[in-house]
Amino acid sequence: MDKKSWKGWLYLLPALIFLGVFMLYPMADVLVYSFEEGFNSASQSYSGTGLYNFSYVLHDPYFLQALKNTFILVIITVPVSTGMALLISALLCSIRKLREFFQTVFFLPYVTNTLAVGLVFMILFKKTPYSDGFVNRILHFFGGNTVDFIEGPYWAKMLVMCLYTIWIVMPFKILILTSAMASVNPDYYKAARVDGTSSLRIFWRITIPMISPMISYLVITGFIGAFKAYSDEVAIFGTNLNAAGMNTLVGYIYDMLYGDSGGYPSYASAAALILFAIVFTITVMNLMVRKKTNYLSEG
Repeated sequence: MDKKSWKGWLYLLPALIFLGVFMLYPMADVLVYSFEEGFNSASQSYSGTGLYNFSYVLHDPYFLQALKNTFILVIITVPVSTGMALLISALLCSIRKLREFFQTVFFLPYVTNTLAVGLVFMILFKKTPYSDGFVNRILHFFGGNTVDFIEGPYWAKMLVMCLYTIWIVMPFKILILTSAMASVNPDYYKAARVDGTSSLRIFWRITIPMISPMISYLVITGFIGAFKAYSDEVAIFGTNLNAAGMNTLVGYIYDMLYGDSGGYPSYASAAALILFAIVFTITVMNLMVRKKTNYLSEG
């Protein structure tokens, strides 16, 4: 190895040490914990090794509820938020003079503390002995019935959670898509207009293909972010998410470590590996679909 190579590795050494200590070592530790059966946190001992931890987690009703909640959140919020961000970004690009102003306005929820936004949502939807809440007043105005969105039926709580998640993630997507649309070569649009192509066809045939890498990026990161949801639920439904029936996979892992019934790193590690497998599988599937779409469009 020549001198330049050694110098390059020397520059990389601090980053490699950081990754090894804070990423590789914890990953290896989680892998080991997940196979240790009957682990005792106090004595740091275990009775054997095997797949019992995975079996326990997969049969735990709280885990299955958290899995259901997370999948519903992912399936609804990722496509809806991406589609709405795409529509809003297209409208912003058509308003050239005030585009920067509206970009700032739409980006404000992203830089606002998520717990603060969650408290606002809770106040808007929560029904109390003294008030039905702002949203219920709107429902009353249109002749609807009062609904307890925070402590009521499951569908109502999931609706609030989905609306909150969409509200939180959409600003970042708008910023990315607006920037991507602004970077498209205007010569393509000029040539299309000369041929008399409609605005809708220009959008589907030129804009969407040109910004498709950004859309794919937002979809993949959206899936990953939705699977990691936890603090949002705490802000709206409180810390006892199992009692509210609104726990997520990350919340389940946290409860197994630090919750009231916590102290089970083996179960938490097994759940973490299951979550990793799900996210990894979905990410690979998205990349494969993206690659196949590119191949068909080029062909």
